[in-house]
Order: sequence, then C-alpha cells, then structure tokens
Amino acid sequence: MGRIAGVTRAETRERLLSAAADEFARRGYDGTRVADIARAAGVSNGALYAHFDSKAELLVAALRAHGRRLLADLFDADPDRPVVELLLATGRWLPKRRDARAHLVVEALVAARRDEEVARPMRDYVGERGDWLAGLMRIAQTGEEMDPALSPNALAHLCLLLGMGSALIPPDMHAVGDEEWAALLARIVAALAPPRPAPPPPYTGGTQ
Repeated sequence: MGRIAGVTRAETRERLLSAAADEFARRGYDGTRVADIARAAGVSNGALYAHFDSKAELLVAALRAHGRRLLADLFDADPDRPVVELLLATGRWLPKRRDARAHLVVEALVAARRDEEVARPMRDYVGERGDWLAGLMRIAQTGEEMDPALSPNALAHLCLLLGMGSALIPPDMHAVGDEEWAALLARIVAALAPPRPAPPPPYTGGTQ
C-alpha cells in the first residue's frame, strides 16, 4: 500500500510530486482533484493518501520539490560566487518566459488566500525561503557587498516580492528589454552597497 509494484516508496512519492506539479500547474488548485493526481502518477487514491494527508499538503510539497528556485540553484552550484553577482544573474531571469511548473507558487498563494489548510503550510514555506534569503543577505553584508545598516529581513522580503511577484506578469503581458532591465538591476544593487568613506579634506597648503 502506498507505492507502485517494483518501485520504492521514495520513487512513488516523487512520481506523485511530479504529477501534482503538472496537474496543479495545468488545472489550478481548485480545478485539480486528488483522483487526477493519483491517475497521472499511476497509483490509487489510497496510495496517494499513504504519502500525503490532504490536497493542500500535496500542493505545498509539490511547490517545495518542483517550484522555481533560480537563486538557490545558482548558490548551490557556486557558493563562493559573490552574492551580488548571484542576485544580478537571478534578477536577469525574472522577466523571462517560464515553464508551467514555475507558476506553482501563484496557484499556492492564491489558494492560501481562500483556504486556511493551504495557508498554514504556505506560511511555513515562505518563512523558510525568507529565512534562507536573509542568511544570504547577511553573508553579503559580512563580505562588504551590501550596506550592513540595511535589515537582512527587509532585503529578503524584497527578493521574495520580486521573485514570487514576477510569476504574475509573463512577458506576453508586459515585455521589457534585456539591456534596460539589466541596467535597472545594476542601479538597484549599487544603491544597496555600503556607503563610500568620506574623502579627506582638501589640502590647503598651510604649514605645520
């Protein structure tokens, strides 16, 4: 019970998460039934419930497993790369066209506004993402890439707003040129840099 014959429990769970990501992205949260996901994964409803207690839990689990996390992937691939460079690289991708699964976060956020069963795990998910981003901002501040006077939590919140909000406006609704977008990002990042030390007073030529 709870897995496909000849397939491990972990593999069955991954098949369910993959099927859930596709179904939620295609049909939306309200339009997706548990039976649709089970059928797409090739398991029974009972087998699905052996892994997940509810459709809401499955939605957030699918988001964790298959949601778009460009910054985290870049950081994992090159943890020694300057944080500002990682942010700029991620920011340049925000306006790009996304695959269907990248819109899972939209479905989850919309569902969370109407359904407390979704809202509870989504608060945990967003909180975890925010905490991770705040930690990354502290690394940037320690490395003198960002102004230490700025709140890491506020910086993380800005990143969350940009990252999650960018899924709401695809390029076919409002396109922006790559060069002008990159120039704006560079200006924003420059504004977050530590303040420059005041220049020394001009030499007046007086004697000691």
